[in-house]
Amino acid sequence: MLSAQHTSRTAIRPVERRRHQRMKVVLLGRYMLPNRMEYPCQTVDISPGGLHLVAPAKAHPGERVIVYLEHLGRIEGIAVRSTLEGFAMTITATSRKREKFTAQLTWLANRDELGLPEDRRHERIIPRNPRSMLTLDDGSEHVVRVIDISLSGVAFSTEQQLPINTPVKIGGTAAKVVRRFDGGYAAEFRFPLSADVLDENLEL
Repeated sequence: MLSAQHTSRTAIRPVERRRHQRMKVVLLGRYMLPNRMEYPCQTVDISPGGLHLVAPAKAHPGERVIVYLEHLGRIEGIAVRSTLEGFAMTITATSRKREKFTAQLTWLANRDELGLPEDRRHERIIPRNPRSMLTLDDGSEHVVRVIDISLSGVAFSTEQQLPINTPVKIGGTAAKVVRRFDGGYAAEFRFPLSADVLDENLEL
């Protein structure tokens, strides 16, 4: 009986390791500790179950950490150990979000090998309701038309004249203007969106 149980456990372990295979994906981001302090970070490797960060302030094992990574958005988890570079953490996510996260992670890990252009690395959606409100630093509000949205930013059309680096809010989402193009502006979000909210029903 003991032998059968041992055999069963041995057979399962390789499957678990494959499911959470670490990928050498280097992404920049920011993270927040329980004391609400925010720091820059960079990933060393990522799996669907956890990530290893290069981080100036180390999280203690058991502490809740919120990370915002380029391309992947908001990630929550629990610190499990300190490392020379920073710390490692688990990822807390619903099964739906984990599936989407795994697909994005595989895409990012393979992007260089596939030779994909930069703008293909961001999934962009066209919202069903393109109407949104642009709020400037002086508190003035202006109706804008959202052209498309990605995890890291938004393109929108407005008659307002907006210098590059102008801080704005699109709906309730903080951003800054990073580019002007024929017909509108591109703005980068202060914090990337969470992957599980990016669909055509999204309203900023």
